[in-house]
Amino acid sequence: MLTAAAIADLATRRYTCKAFDPARRISPQDMAALKTLLRYTPSSVNSQPWHFLIAESAAGKESIAATLSGRYAYNASKVRAASHVVVLCARRDMDDAHLSALIEQETADGRFATPEARANQYNSRGFYADLHREQLRDAGLWMEKQVYIALGNLLLGAAALGLDACPMEGIDASAIDTALGLEARGLRCVLLVALGYRSGEDFNAALPKSRLPEAAVISEI
Repeated sequence: MLTAAAIADLATRRYTCKAFDPARRISPQDMAALKTLLRYTPSSVNSQPWHFLIAESAAGKESIAATLSGRYAYNASKVRAASHVVVLCARRDMDDAHLSALIEQETADGRFATPEARANQYNSRGFYADLHREQLRDAGLWMEKQVYIALGNLLLGAAALGLDACPMEGIDASAIDTALGLEARGLRCVLLVALGYRSGEDFNAALPKSRLPEAAVISEI
């Protein structure tokens, strides 16, 4: 079990990698651990409204890098040099088919002691899905928020494994959707995370981290 000091060290040691060493690859064991982190990320009412595409091959990474032109061109080199690139996607709709798949998986995993418990879970999740779909009309934003929880898990997990990471919102998400055929799969790209090992050209590795003081961001009542 990690100590409090070790957890704090991960948070203060990790940073956004600006240049990757293209010769270094993440081991299959480490990638398997990161996939587990993504799968087991918590989400609102266990809605799991996401999908994660992982580009490992040169061709896969190039299909993403090719969309990073113009104002986003500065991120293309990171994608090409990284060991792996994760495309974090949100579902385009929290539809009834997905809700049914969730309850069936929970049933198969032994989550419910009684039929009533299953019905309560299904109805509770359906209430929140309908709240965001029909009343608040922010289902897309609601699902996107869950994807960012996965991002946090991925970044901290990568740091724990001694890996470097670069989350990227400086992308043309629509172009990535088109390049990877995401719309046909009911998905949309939210952001990318490049993973690997820093190169000697990574200027950010030597810079001190900068955060507002604790008193400015944390209060106790």
